[in-house]
Amino acid sequence: AFKFTGKGEVKLTVQRPTDIPPISRIEKNGFEPTKTIAISVTDTGIGIPVDKQQLIFEAFQQVDGTISRRYEGTGLGLSISRQLARLLGGELTLESEEGKGSTFTLYLPEEAAAKASTPPVPVPALVATKVHAEIEPSGGSPGVEPSGSPIEDDRNDLQPGDKSILIIEDDRKFSSILMELAQEKGFKCLVAEDGNIGLQLAEQYKPNAIILDVGLPTIDGWTVMERLKDNPDTRHIPVHFMSAANHSMDAKKMGAIGYLLKPVTTEQLGDAFKTIEQFMTRTVKNLLVVVDIESHQQKILELVGGEDIQSKLALTIAAAFQHLQTVTFDCIVLDMDIEQGSGSKLLEQMRKEPDLCKMPVIVYAERDLTPSEEALLLQCADSLLIKSVRSAERLLDEATLFLHQVEAKLPSDKRNMLRMVHDKEAILRNKKVLIVDDDVRNSFALATVLEDNEMEIVCGNNGKEGLATLEKHEDVAIVLMDIMMPEMDGYEAMREIRKQLRYRQLPIIALTAKAMKDDKVKCLEAGANDYLSKPVDTDKLLSLMRVWLYR
Repeated sequence: AFKFTGKGEVKLTVQRPTDIPPISRIEKNGFEPTKTIAISVTDTGIGIPVDKQQLIFEAFQQVDGTISRRYEGTGLGLSISRQLARLLGGELTLESEEGKGSTFTLYLPEEAAAKASTPPVPVPALVATKVHAEIEPSGGSPGVEPSGSPIEDDRNDLQPGDKSILIIEDDRKFSSILMELAQEKGFKCLVAEDGNIGLQLAEQYKPNAIILDVGLPTIDGWTVMERLKDNPDTRHIPVHFMSAANHSMDAKKMGAIGYLLKPVTTEQLGDAFKTIEQFMTRTVKNLLVVVDIESHQQKILELVGGEDIQSKLALTIAAAFQHLQTVTFDCIVLDMDIEQGSGSKLLEQMRKEPDLCKMPVIVYAERDLTPSEEALLLQCADSLLIKSVRSAERLLDEATLFLHQVEAKLPSDKRNMLRMVHDKEAILRNKKVLIVDDDVRNSFALATVLEDNEMEIVCGNNGKEGLATLEKHEDVAIVLMDIMMPEMDGYEAMREIRKQLRYRQLPIIALTAKAMKDDKVKCLEAGANDYLSKPVDTDKLLSLMRVWLYR
């Protein structure tokens, strides 16, 4: 009401109504004026046209539906308010005249009905509460051990040289099946029923392989995976995901060797163990390096080569594609400058071949990618296992991840490079962040988290203020950009930033309450490097920020 009222007044009234409006839901519930409370908010603001008075109660709708309207917001408030009113057995009504003002009235029964006369109103899932939602297996009780005692495994019988596997799974029935099958395959088993215990066992016993569930108590499987790959002692251990939600591409980009979607069959479990066993028996990994510039060849091969790596060098795109038809590579390093900057042609060929899409590709360029190259990488991201890097340190980091190299066996200079990449505090420390968001609560919450990581914060309340703030603070290292803002929205602000040559490589992460399917594409096309939906998962945000700040 205050937002839409430039002059006049906003009045709150709480009373018993003299009469009840003829609304079917209210009549059906048998409201009586003497047993009803009416809470009204009346303003002298802009008012609402008659033809828009029902529309505004729909999700993501406002009287002015353009995204850069003067009065900003997500268009969710009234939709949520009406749903809540109905869940309480009441109703939210509107009386308005354009140009004169509006009255919203909440009618509530004084006492809740003894029995619900109508089925519950489904509340739409407007935004995700977690980046990765996980469905628990039927019969499982997250974090609850049926017998109250830890499950028995083989940790007390482990001997040097034993083939071991760590199962991190909170569904005891399923973990028992996995353990029985693993033991039949000759594995000694370790079992953890939550993420923290899993991390402890991985570091203590250094198993030959890990089977990881996503929906775990205390910390989820994604966090477990991130910590495993950040730890030099566990980074090389192959991890096979098993989950009820399909996020296969995300898992493999983190270095997983396989992903099985629950519910699973015995045959699928057998295939998963076969994948693990084949990976363990291959002591030499296959690497394809696609580069024709001699100085680049030497640098890449020295950086990612090793005794346990069998490297093939392709000097042309045609030769690289021929190698891919006959050999399964654990990792491909593609220099985008091959054949005078034609590296993208190989990506276009690979994305048309389903078998080739399974091989991880590290795109390496010591220059800024062209807009067409960046667009192609975005198009390939959903079909190809692709990572883009610009520094030698990041190239080494991604290559050792996909090749599952034991960090302790690497030369000291490479170990030092990897430690630099994985020093999470150092990457963020003293970096300046521009937060552009019209909701001060969001800015405050983000600033609190970032300041705890020793970052410096500057803010803008809309796109125009964000641009002005950026002009004053040229040392801004990264931008967090809201989309739905007054005066200038996030899309336009990002486009304006990218018009300036000096900001072409400035990392921008878009943050939006709209979790629609095409929003990510719109954000990336406008100039964002990455995208997160609100409410923001702060761990995921910090992880993304580290990636983009190090590139």
